[in-house]
Amino acid sequence: MSILPDTAQIRNSSRRIVRELGFMRPTLAGTNLAPSSVHALIEIGRNDTLTAAELCAVLDLEKSSVSRMVRKLVLSGELIEQPNGQDARSKVLSLTSKGHNTLAAINAFADDVVSSALGSHSAAVQEKVRDGLAAYADALEQRRAGKVPQSSPAISIQSGYQPGIIGRCAEMHGCYYARTNSFGHFFEGKVATGIAEFSGRLERPVNQIWAAVDVEKIVGTVAIDGEDLGNNVAHLRWFIMEDGYRGAGIGRQLLNKAISFCIEQRFSEIQLWTFKGLDAARRLYEAHGFVLVEEEPGGQWGKEVLEQRFVRKIVGA
Repeated sequence: MSILPDTAQIRNSSRRIVRELGFMRPTLAGTNLAPSSVHALIEIGRNDTLTAAELCAVLDLEKSSVSRMVRKLVLSGELIEQPNGQDARSKVLSLTSKGHNTLAAINAFADDVVSSALGSHSAAVQEKVRDGLAAYADALEQRRAGKVPQSSPAISIQSGYQPGIIGRCAEMHGCYYARTNSFGHFFEGKVATGIAEFSGRLERPVNQIWAAVDVEKIVGTVAIDGEDLGNNVAHLRWFIMEDGYRGAGIGRQLLNKAISFCIEQRFSEIQLWTFKGLDAARRLYEAHGFVLVEEEPGGQWGKEVLEQRFVRKIVGA
């Protein structure tokens, strides 16, 4: 593999970030905890619960290292281990009251570091930093997983109605969520009905849909419905990628198109509904400035799940 012309500069920036954020020190984020323990509390807090095996995968640490770390966090009162109702061979890790307090202090410390470093910069610079770091982090994760994407110049992002987009959007949703979440005909039918109704409103300037097209095949979609939520709030809907096309940055391109459209239309914010467990999508949303604001059980998908509402405020709106 050839060396990129900016490799030395990227490596230098990476080293500086590691040093400035305190990762060279034995403890992190104003705590008396090692960096790995701080990250463990953050990830368990984000997910409510994790098993040790899941923590190994997220943190990219060996089982023995995670076992020792978890044991220390349990003994110090930060974590509690409970039986796993879905797998008797493992235990579920969750934060104690002390752990929640520690996590709140970690988040406050980290928020202050970021805000003080970038607060004097323009919104455009802040968004550039956010998106650039997210793209870099995604690329590193994909490399670790052995999924370094290859460029695909044949794929284009096209706006507006495309022949077959209603059926393809419903098909991609139906196939993916049937396999991953056991959703059935109710869900696929709801997607098809919803996008069919929406397509009749595309002539209105506040509504738009985008398709990722590989030659003549639609392999991804996303839409902005500027009407159904009212109050100058945009609704991000029907974001999906075909199997085999994830991890190549195409979904990020679709999301960027949707967000740029919302900024151009001067919406005050963007909302989306999803549900817990879609970790890759959640990372992508959060990398683009979306924040989880609501979580409650619901059955709008045809099956009981923990529904989540994410919101992205639009700077300057």
